[in-house]
Amino acid sequence: MSITHRLPGLVLTDHEFQVPLDYSQPDGARLTLFAREVVSVGKAAAHLPWLVFLQGGPGFGAPRPIDPDTPGWLKRATQDYRVLLFDQRGTGRSTPISYQSLARFQAPQAQADYLKLFRADNIVRDAEWIRQELKIDRWSVLGQSFGGFCVTTYLSIAPAGLREAFMTGGLPPIDHHPDDVYRATYPRVREKNRLYFERYPDDVERVRDVVTYLLKHEVCLPCGDPLTPQRFQQLGASFGLSDGFELVHYLLEEAFVDGADGQEISYTFLRGVENALHFDTNPIYALLHEPLYCEGLASCWSAERIRTEFPEFAVTSDRPVLFAGEMVYPWMFDQYQTLRPLKAAAHLLAQFDGWPQLYDRGVLQQNTVPTAAALYYNDMYVDRLLSEETAAQIKGIQVWVTSEYEHNGLRADGEKILGRLIEMVRGEV
Repeated sequence: MSITHRLPGLVLTDHEFQVPLDYSQPDGARLTLFAREVVSVGKAAAHLPWLVFLQGGPGFGAPRPIDPDTPGWLKRATQDYRVLLFDQRGTGRSTPISYQSLARFQAPQAQADYLKLFRADNIVRDAEWIRQELKIDRWSVLGQSFGGFCVTTYLSIAPAGLREAFMTGGLPPIDHHPDDVYRATYPRVREKNRLYFERYPDDVERVRDVVTYLLKHEVCLPCGDPLTPQRFQQLGASFGLSDGFELVHYLLEEAFVDGADGQEISYTFLRGVENALHFDTNPIYALLHEPLYCEGLASCWSAERIRTEFPEFAVTSDRPVLFAGEMVYPWMFDQYQTLRPLKAAAHLLAQFDGWPQLYDRGVLQQNTVPTAAALYYNDMYVDRLLSEETAAQIKGIQVWVTSEYEHNGLRADGEKILGRLIEMVRGEV
């Protein structure tokens, strides 16, 4: 069943599809997938090529349109395409995963086995199922961040369904252990810290004051979770965004308030910290963040292990406190109350070494799909050098390396970025 709505300048049609949970058992359990078709009002009746958007994450649904200009890439896309905003399995309205939905499973192993089916390979199979249901010959795909990982998988296992492929900040590290990824990531996070404190030198003391207070007092966020120094350090996850420094700085400006017994952490600050981190509302991000890198090997809590090679990120009294990045750590499954019921499943996933192949190197080396990728020179989340290694394995890919944007370039200036990628595959630049 499809339902159509209208926004000023846009026609939106909601679609639902029933797909196999496990494509190796096509007659087994089903998932409901949601996708929203978006087309410009003036072109609603036109025969347009399709562009599917694959959201970053993992674990986040597709953006919800507000107007024809938001997000900016959608404005550019609807000039030429009929766009499909696809909630990947387990996100948004596509049989969403949460601590509540996973409570249906009686044992951690059953939870882990279910979650194993929510990686890029099955996301691509879902997209192909939808393409065939809609009777579309071929379509184009745009992948942001993890969405670009999915596009690379698409180019590997179902290239015949693709007309064009676009990626922004999202060429995955192929043939690398997650340990390699984090050995590249921690130095970039350290450099972002240097730049942050260079911009806001007074925050060295502010950060130390917050950590000192948290070490001496039990502080809880409005949701009831403890605010520990480790969770406070996670605010650095925003440092890879164009406005990330300011998000943290303006939060720190209001960290303390004069209470009944002197200075204490302000409610405004606590609410801001809680709202800044989404592991509780988007648990796939925590559960499958490291497994998304794995093919035939276990991550074994890679970020936690590799962190010991970078002692500057430890909380000590003799040096400034550094913020962490987007890494996932096992302690989170104790400190986030909505992740606690998933702790055993998370450990099972971290130890699992039977992850199937995500990329077919032979197919990529013979690629015929017109493909263009934007790589961000200073990307904190997806290492540029590892991405360039991958690009070298994809025949015919055109790569645009730019220092003009951070990882959220598509959101910050999507009209220009997508426009440039379209011109690249068309041979116009």
